[in-house]
Amino acid sequence: GDGSIRFGLSAVRNVGEGVVGKIIEARDEGGPFTDFYDFCERVETTALNKRTIESLVKAGGFDSLGHPRQGLALVSELIIEEVLRRRGKEAEGQFDLFSTSITVAESERDHNRTPIPEQEFGKTQRLAFEKEMLGLYVSDHPLMGAERALRRHTDATLSELKEIREGELRTVGGVVTALAKKYTKRGDLMATFVLEDLGAAVEVMVFPKTMAAYGEMLGEDAIVCIKGRLDMRDDAPKIIAMEISQPELILDGAPPVRIKVRPGALTDSKTTRLKEILAEHPGESQVFVHLESYEKTTVLRLGDEFCVSDRAGLFGELRVLLGPDCLL
Repeated sequence: GDGSIRFGLSAVRNVGEGVVGKIIEARDEGGPFTDFYDFCERVETTALNKRTIESLVKAGGFDSLGHPRQGLALVSELIIEEVLRRRGKEAEGQFDLFSTSITVAESERDHNRTPIPEQEFGKTQRLAFEKEMLGLYVSDHPLMGAERALRRHTDATLSELKEIREGELRTVGGVVTALAKKYTKRGDLMATFVLEDLGAAVEVMVFPKTMAAYGEMLGEDAIVCIKGRLDMRDDAPKIIAMEISQPELILDGAPPVRIKVRPGALTDSKTTRLKEILAEHPGESQVFVHLESYEKTTVLRLGDEFCVSDRAGLFGELRVLLGPDCLL
């Protein structure tokens, strides 16, 4: 009912049903875990396996506890070692000198906690770990937010291939998945993989000549553009790759550029020069023009052909054209 998607813990790589049972048992007994420290204190020690916890961190299993994945990955092993060492001593009745009561022991425990850094993986690394641990992307997609930028490097989406005739050349882009490299009978290396974008997927075949020239660009989860010929001889269409390139995309999001100007100040000559300046700095940042009058402000989002980069040089030219306070 809340729009969320459930993903079973036992489906996470290196996490078995036995460990999941221990986690559920601790949660049922003491209620929801409040943070990673609380988790380590309450679950049975056999569940605090290094590989298991590392996999859960990378898969996002502790996201609801408020810890960034990278920060937790950096210190989770140290925290587990500290907890296991202390729990072992407590089991033997060897409390610290100053921990003469449960209250004091808990106070000391909280005071000596290893802090969890506020660091997070970049989008590419985070999703690569999700794919490794879960077999699919869950929290996001490598192309989400970059689809407009990718479109400028292609002349068709994968969905549009169904409208194209056998043998036609097209340049398409997406994420490499299910990559398989193999040798021909003559000992030449070739590859097949599935290219995915946000709307469809298609199989790509890379024969030895193309593989020798562009094979180093191919890797699982790599974002590539493929110029190739459409092969419709089988039931499912394929692309026979002829050229492969790696477009430069900003995957973690590029902040928009917002330009403030009064409608009367934007003359025809300044409008023409503004378009020229934007075209000279192509990139991934969307451009918004705020037309300010005394009564209201009208915000115009410029088309994808005006997305920009090189912000330092761009901003300087915009200030010369429209004034020192033209940027929001």
